[in-house]
Amino acid sequence: MKNMQKLFGEQRREFLLNKLIDEGAPITGTALAAMANVSRQVIVSDMTLMKARNEPIISTSQGYLYLKERKEAHVSRQIACVHTAEDTENELKLLVSAGATVKDVTIEHPVYGELTANVFVSTESEADDFIRKIHSSNAGYLLELTDGFHLHTLTAPNEAILDRAVEAMREHGYLIEDHES
Repeated sequence: MKNMQKLFGEQRREFLLNKLIDEGAPITGTALAAMANVSRQVIVSDMTLMKARNEPIISTSQGYLYLKERKEAHVSRQIACVHTAEDTENELKLLVSAGATVKDVTIEHPVYGELTANVFVSTESEADDFIRKIHSSNAGYLLELTDGFHLHTLTAPNEAILDRAVEAMREHGYLIEDHES
């Protein structure tokens, strides 16, 4: 695609939007930049403009994602967790193995207040990618700012899956309620 003509303005944003909608999975800013023959910074600006127009685009650890209404994810639940950074991979894999999607992580920061970051991990492969990106970028986990305390929003096709995910977390001692006396 290197020989593709450079796209400008609205034509480029329409192209990017269609790519995200058609893909149905995250696409990195670098990949989108190569497709549109522009810099990654142009992509960041385009995504900001499209979000301002209420396009349901989010930035995840895997790239930009267009949030189509996911028919399979009808229910959601927020769970309160506590564990070490070293337990994060196991936590994510427990949740996705139960059939849940980890939508986000939230912490209560003493200065900034509530901070939420998109995760959108639904498979073990996506969990592996998430962990790999954390390690390769030398980034820390949000839970490291709060002694391991954090919330996750989980989504699933039904309550039984969320119940199964919560039970798996309980069995491993990852729920805050398991640490209260």
